[in-house]
Amino acid sequence: MLEMRPDCERCGTGLPAQLPGGFICSFECTFCAACSEAVDDVCPNCGGELLDRPTRPREMLEQYPASTQHKFKG
Repeated sequence: MLEMRPDCERCGTGLPAQLPGGFICSFECTFCAACSEAVDDVCPNCGGELLDRPTRPREMLEQYPASTQHKFKG
């Protein structure tokens, strides 16, 4: 199951699990659309391809909550 990290690792923008706009690599490094575009859809951490992160329906968030651990080091 995806961790659904709460923010962009590059700029800190919030990325709620139930909304589109997050991009992830195979290691679940997470970026907003603007940062993903800025790095040409290549993860700056591992070199993997950044793809659209799926959303998690609100009703599933209760049973399977998104991560609350922030990765942005700002």
